[in-house]
Amino acid sequence: MANSTTVSAGIDTSKNKLDAAIHGRKGTTCVSNDQAGWKTLADHFAAAGVTRIGIEATGGYERGVTRYLQKAGFTVRVIQPLQIKAFAQMRLRRAKSDQLDAHLIAAFVHLIGEQDQMPPDPRFDALADHLTFIEQCEEDSVRFSTRLEHTPAGHLRKTLEADVKRMATRRGKEIKRLIAALCAHADLARRFELVLSIPSIGERTALSIVIRLPEIELVNREQAAALAGLAPFVHQSGKFAGEPHIGGGRARLRRSLYMAALPGAHRWNPQLIALYRRMTAAGKSPKSALIACARKLLIFAITVVQRGTPWQDRPVAG
Repeated sequence: MANSTTVSAGIDTSKNKLDAAIHGRKGTTCVSNDQAGWKTLADHFAAAGVTRIGIEATGGYERGVTRYLQKAGFTVRVIQPLQIKAFAQMRLRRAKSDQLDAHLIAAFVHLIGEQDQMPPDPRFDALADHLTFIEQCEEDSVRFSTRLEHTPAGHLRKTLEADVKRMATRRGKEIKRLIAALCAHADLARRFELVLSIPSIGERTALSIVIRLPEIELVNREQAAALAGLAPFVHQSGKFAGEPHIGGGRARLRRSLYMAALPGAHRWNPQLIALYRRMTAAGKSPKSALIACARKLLIFAITVVQRGTPWQDRPVAG
């Protein structure tokens, strides 16, 4: 719960502008989302005695002002859109505007008060951008391959074949560059090496785990699963008992873990093979079993990193 003397503010972010509000005070301040606007905002907050600021994650547009305000000495919490949406529903608020959202974010960050949060590490900004570029190359390659299936022989087919080859080459080169950039930091290189020691986790998946989960040394199993969107949530009310579902979290990290679990559960990792067979034999769907395997891979990763020792093969439980 927030201290009554704490002054909290909220920022609604868009590509070109920022709308800011201070909890308990009327009006908003609108500035450009650039260096000049950030300085104006920092001066405004300092004059108002603001110490804690909430800002909604908006596809990276919040990153610059977040880093600027943190360097200026403010405590800045990046809030997930789902949290703000749920908070608005709790308050029965249906109206929506940038100014109203800024007040809502200010109220939310004031209400939740101080909570443990990993200090910002700017190294991950560039690494995450680079990894996203690689993922986009992969997505482009899949689209080209899909078109290729329906394109007859001729000029168009040759063009698509060249595109697929070009994307594969680019992906390989960029993965090597990203590994070099990550391994330039001794602590991240060690995490990468430890995660790579796990059977069925290759370079691509290890990169995703290390970069998309910078909190890996601090979180427990349940927290890690929730961050990756791999924690099963029960749907039960009265006599109705729905099947648990996963959702939310960091979708790109979840996708990487799932894609690694797919071959791991059938060939490469004895622990995953045993888990997959045990679950499917018990009547669980193959997809549910693979999700459990993806979650298990994540648990393996946080275990080796937090222990500081590589993966060690052990007998599979019967």
